[in-house]
Amino acid sequence: MGAFKTIDDLEVSGRRVLLRGDLNVPMAGGRVTDTTRLDRLVPTINELADKGARVIVLSHFGRPKGKPAPDLSLRPVAAALEAALKSGQGGRKVAFAPDCIGEAASAVTQALGDGEVAVLENLRFHAGEEANDPDFAAALAALGDLYVNDAFSAAHRAHASTEAIARLLPAAAGRAMQAELEALSGALEAPARPLAALVGGAKVSSKIAVLENLAGRVDAIVIGGAMANTFLHARGIDVAASLVEPDFVDTAHEVEAAARKTGCSLLLPEDAVVAEKLAPGMATQTVPIGAVPAGTMILDIGPASAAALNAAMEDWRTLVWNGPLGAFETPPFDAGTVAVARAAAARTKAGALLTVAGGGDTVAALAHAGVAQDFSYVSTAGGAFLEWLEGKALPGVEALRREG
Repeated sequence: MGAFKTIDDLEVSGRRVLLRGDLNVPMAGGRVTDTTRLDRLVPTINELADKGARVIVLSHFGRPKGKPAPDLSLRPVAAALEAALKSGQGGRKVAFAPDCIGEAASAVTQALGDGEVAVLENLRFHAGEEANDPDFAAALAALGDLYVNDAFSAAHRAHASTEAIARLLPAAAGRAMQAELEALSGALEAPARPLAALVGGAKVSSKIAVLENLAGRVDAIVIGGAMANTFLHARGIDVAASLVEPDFVDTAHEVEAAARKTGCSLLLPEDAVVAEKLAPGMATQTVPIGAVPAGTMILDIGPASAAALNAAMEDWRTLVWNGPLGAFETPPFDAGTVAVARAAAARTKAGALLTVAGGGDTVAALAHAGVAQDFSYVSTAGGAFLEWLEGKALPGVEALRREG
């Protein structure tokens, strides 16, 4: 991803630092139900504040379509962020501004002292945010002296708070963004080889660009989940009632051809766990690929497939993981994903494998396997991680390379 500036390149003492975080967290009943994104922002806030910065946090929340929406206010999230900060280094008060620009925002930010923190109201209450409007970006920039982006999960969007503002102030990556970029660079730009990618999920159609990009960059691609069915079908293998995308058979052939051209191994299941439908308590069978009984569907890789992947993993030095190998949310169709995830985690802990994973289903699957903390890096970004796998330039990252 090339060189980018970090907090180390900024003199922040006594300066107003606009910190783009991702406070777009899940909520229920007015309470934050998962603080992962808040927890990842805490180290950057603390470091900036400890250095004497006046930290002003910017974020979107939900999709209010450019208009204020009381149920999408960041006020309760600001309170949860304050609680997350209190669980760290002694705690910090978090002020809240009822708007992200204008007099209301200015009054709160001007009142901050060195080492103090404020959260501004939802950026998307203004249409200028998603439009990457230069006037809206200028109104944001007027509130600060420096800009730090710590929201990789929003870096694939060219919005005012991720792209335009970085042209107006000295800009750098926060610690979470820095860790993400370093992990991703180590996985695809200058990886230890052999380099493998595990790509799973339901549909080939959602991962076409990913597969096309990876076919020319990695040494092996593991295709899992229901999307493997389309590849098996393209090879002329009967997958019975399994989910298949007939319109993407040609795509499967093209990916296989691209992989052959570059010497990339393409690994598909050898056996499968099948059932008549996806539901708890269903009778299952483990069968070889090519012997799937009529009326059944493939819902997980079988033990022979898991063993083969774990054996292949002995030679890999880097693994990029996106997507599950089966319908892991419904046991017993989680067994394949769990077995391979635990093998990857064990090799990571032994220092033999660099593992970088991302995508919503992936994070949930690794957490289900109890190994998310054992991977080298697990990205909480969804769309941004996927676009990185597709080889796309991310506007929020590109902006950090500009001179401020």
